[in-house]
Amino acid sequence: MAIKEGLRPGGRSARVQESIHSAVRDLLQEQERSTLTVPQIAARAGVTPSTIYRRWGDLSALLADVALARMRPDSEPANTGTLRGDVLAWAEQYLDEMSSQPGRNMLRDVQSSTLPIYCATIIGGQLQAILDRYPDQPKPSVDRLINLVAAPTVFRILFSEAPLEVGELHRLIEIALSQ
Repeated sequence: MAIKEGLRPGGRSARVQESIHSAVRDLLQEQERSTLTVPQIAARAGVTPSTIYRRWGDLSALLADVALARMRPDSEPANTGTLRGDVLAWAEQYLDEMSSQPGRNMLRDVQSSTLPIYCATIIGGQLQAILDRYPDQPKPSVDRLINLVAAPTVFRILFSEAPLEVGELHRLIEIALSQ
């Protein structure tokens, strides 16, 4: 699987992975995901289908890997100057991005694979970066923020007709931040 830690961060392996990820992203812009096939992706990426099967095993694992790569943040979470403001900014952005159709598809791809733990690792890392900015303030644990803010957000996105309302998100953040 391409997510393995032992792979070199550059070189041929990284170029092949990026080519395949790029092919998946491009094809998903052009057609329905239900019509996507490994041979199409391989042809677009300039590799053989066996390259994809050897690295990912199947199409769902590849889609999950592409989704996880897109979920990784490009930068640190917004720094508003306050813990409450940073958590609010992060949670509102997360809700907005993940409740969009591409966000829902990414969450479903990850959920249907063997990789959901990486999603929690990514979210936990973002929240820990926020908490680390305020070493002298009382603050909740990352687990508390995941349980009271991220988990209800993801649950509503995946299993409800409507995502969490922003007002309810704010109320959950207040609960999470209260000690």
